Order: sequence, then structure tokens, then C-alpha cells
Amino acid sequence: MASSISIIPSYFASTSLPPRPIASHFPFNLNSSTFFFPLKNESFKLRNAPPLSPKALSARAPKAAVVTKDTWEKSVLNSDSPVLVEFYASWCGPCRMVHRIIDEIAGEYAGRLSCFILNTDDDFPIAEDYEIKAVPVVLLFKNGEKRESVVGTMPKDFYIAAIERVLKS
Repeated sequence: MASSISIIPSYFASTSLPPRPIASHFPFNLNSSTFFFPLKNESFKLRNAPPLSPKALSARAPKAAVVTKDTWEKSVLNSDSPVLVEFYASWCGPCRMVHRIIDEIAGEYAGRLSCFILNTDDDFPIAEDYEIKAVPVVLLFKNGEKRESVVGTMPKDFYIAAIERVLKS
């Protein structure tokens, strides 16, 4: 039986590099007010820019609140304003695209429409009550009744049109 031998060059074996700080991954200094962006023939210089923090580079917080079977009745069925609910699953890629659209809509319709997301894996009885067979599905409620539904990943205009129909009814 043959044995295998691994040969590791000494410069790999002896080099134990510490992890680099996040700021070293950017082509500019996060604390500087002047940024240089390398271009093919010359560099572009942006002066007097405000210093960036890692927090400024992170994703924004979602605007649609989470609803569960425990809060469903109070948040959706007994709501005074129209309600939009996105049914999603954590493993669903298209659901992530719909999340972004729903967050935008939640910001644009703040005060006129309440937006929620419901994880169908965690709260299956609610999804079953509304015959949700696949995700993403967006349901719109008014006065506790389901008025509109948008199935699948659609452009933002589809959601806006459904919302406007519910708001006018």
C-alpha cells in the first residue's frame, strides 16, 4: 500500500498571517476625507468626502416587521389600516428579492399600509389557512379580509398596483 506525503513549502508552513481588518479590503482609507479611485490611465480624486464608517457600508435594517401566529390576529386581522404580508422561507432565494421590494414599499407607504413578513416554515398553520403552497406570496388585507394576492417574484409595479387597488376599495 502506497502512502502519500504532503510537501508544504517552508514559507507557507511558517507564515501565520493574522486576519486583516475590514478597512484594508477597501481601495481607500475609511477615515480620510480624500478618496483615490484607481482608473486605467490616471486616478480619480474625491476631496472633502465625509469619512465612512463600516456601519455606513452595511445593509440597512428591514422596514417590514415580522409577524407570527401569536401576533397574526392583532397585527393583520384586527388592523385599522390595510396590511401587506409576505409569506417566505429562509432558504428561498427569490424571497430575498421580494424582501427588498417589500422594504422599499414599507418605507414609501408608511402610515397608509402596514407591511409584515411571515416565515412559512416557522408558522405553517397560518400559511395552511391561506393555502400557501409555494413561496414567495404576498397577500393584502383590508378590514381583516384577504383582498389581493401576488404569487411569485414580480416587478415592484405589480405590488404597487395591487396596493393601490386595495387602498381605493
